[in-house]
Amino acid sequence: MRRSFALALLFAFATLGWSQQRPAITGIAFVRVYASDAAASADFYGKTLGFSSSKDGKVTRYPVNDLQWIEVTPLPSPAPASRLEAVGFMTRDARALESYLKAHSVEIVDPLRKGRFSVRDPEGNLIVFVQQVKGAAVPPAVPATAVSRRMIHAGLVVKDPAAENRFYREILGFRPYWHGGMNDTTTSWVSQQVPDGSDWLEYMLNVSPNATLKQIGVMDHMSLGVAHMNDAIAALERNHCEGPNCTAAKTGRDGKVQVNLYDPDLTRVEMMEFEPVEKPCCSEFTAKHPTEQEPR
Repeated sequence: MRRSFALALLFAFATLGWSQQRPAITGIAFVRVYASDAAASADFYGKTLGFSSSKDGKVTRYPVNDLQWIEVTPLPSPAPASRLEAVGFMTRDARALESYLKAHSVEIVDPLRKGRFSVRDPEGNLIVFVQQVKGAAVPPAVPATAVSRRMIHAGLVVKDPAAENRFYREILGFRPYWHGGMNDTTTSWVSQQVPDGSDWLEYMLNVSPNATLKQIGVMDHMSLGVAHMNDAIAALERNHCEGPNCTAAKTGRDGKVQVNLYDPDLTRVEMMEFEPVEKPCCSEFTAKHPTEQEPR
């Protein structure tokens, strides 16, 4: 009898531990930005970047591939300091992940509904978790005019990286990918890769509390991955991209070639090659690089 009770107790503890295992988080699902001018925003994301769109209420969605998309929603009044409203991550089990976060005392802002729920990270950023699906997550199909078919990271202004690490690394299981800065002695960018994929979230550090909208737009950004930047620049040219930024390729401090564009509300949309072309500054990469197509 005593042995049976002990085995039952052991099983209960084992079951509890199993039930609180974190479900897989496989990558970025979407980035949602605000738009003050719907027509100008549609011109940038639809024509310059070459994505098709669909509407879901007030939100316009631009699929990047079957599992990733960009969301654009009207700018509220009063306008917030940042034009980036939310970052979404894919999970293989949204219901189990919601339970896991509750068990770790993370407040659920929007409970699970239609395959997604949301929380706020320690700095108040809206983070959405989306149930991964088979087939296209949102319509329509990605056209040949698209400059990229892969979103590889998003960046957020971060004031307290230690607090953010407790959430992203200790609870969610994100892992270091690379860190660097404008010089070799100051860390201004810290990349945290999702636990079950190669996409990452970039902490943008050392940002002035009096930063302008343009400066915040540089920091709160999204990044589209490309294999060869020359092909992306050629696609921009075919899409009639205007201005010097359309061809201003440069190698970043991480050794990767990039081109930076800005939407009408000054949110930066970075295009970045998947792999570095030269040795990075400041630190070595500590995880695999993204690719154009990955198993999820």
